[in-house]
Amino acid sequence: MSAPLRICVLVPVATNQFNDRIMKAVAPVVPPDVQVEVRNITSGHPCIENRTNWLENGMPVVTLARQIAKEGFDGIWLTDFDMAGVEAAREVIDIPIIGGFPTSAFAALMLSQRFSIITILQSTLAMQRGHPQSYGLQDNFASIRAINCPVDQLDNTDVVVAKTFEQAMKAINEDGAQSILLGCTGFVDVASRVGVLLEEALGAYVPVIDPNHAGFSLLVSLVRMRVRPSRLTYSKYVIPS
Repeated sequence: MSAPLRICVLVPVATNQFNDRIMKAVAPVVPPDVQVEVRNITSGHPCIENRTNWLENGMPVVTLARQIAKEGFDGIWLTDFDMAGVEAAREVIDIPIIGGFPTSAFAALMLSQRFSIITILQSTLAMQRGHPQSYGLQDNFASIRAINCPVDQLDNTDVVVAKTFEQAMKAINEDGAQSILLGCTGFVDVASRVGVLLEEALGAYVPVIDPNHAGFSLLVSLVRMRVRPSRLTYSKYVIPS
């Protein structure tokens, strides 16, 4: 019998207060032959709500990713829609590490032609508006809208679902969205509920992509395919001891 795959969930914030919710979020898509552990960075900001937080937490992500790889993990799911530290970590480690936006966007584009992002705060709008440009998806990007809810209040699920549904309806009716991306991995137990509300309101099914589900699932696929970051894209860098 082959050994189980080992996947690390790297939460790129300097607190463990979100760990239980994140592990609950990925649980539905964890295959039986996959072992999952969760780790947090120990320095940086306790949430990522702007570019400054993103930059501050990026290097601790790289350092922790290196340690996780040394411990023999097969892959890393970074629970951040904005992928703090992911690109740099690929220069340091030889296992796949992925974050939220590209996995969510390409999942949506397997099911539709135009997507909108529903994010948390006004401070994240411009930052996340740049992601489709980075991946050449401008023609598929309908809009981005915020529910004006900080990360530490996302556990008020009923309120988050109501606000997300409201903005998703506007994205569909006013912006031409055909699928919805949740622009924060803290949106837990939201995607399926918003999907039901949209179908009831519109009389048509609209995919609502949970970044935790999309990201973790694709990471497992990459591990099974035995692929890792291209050294033609990410030149190997050894962090000085």
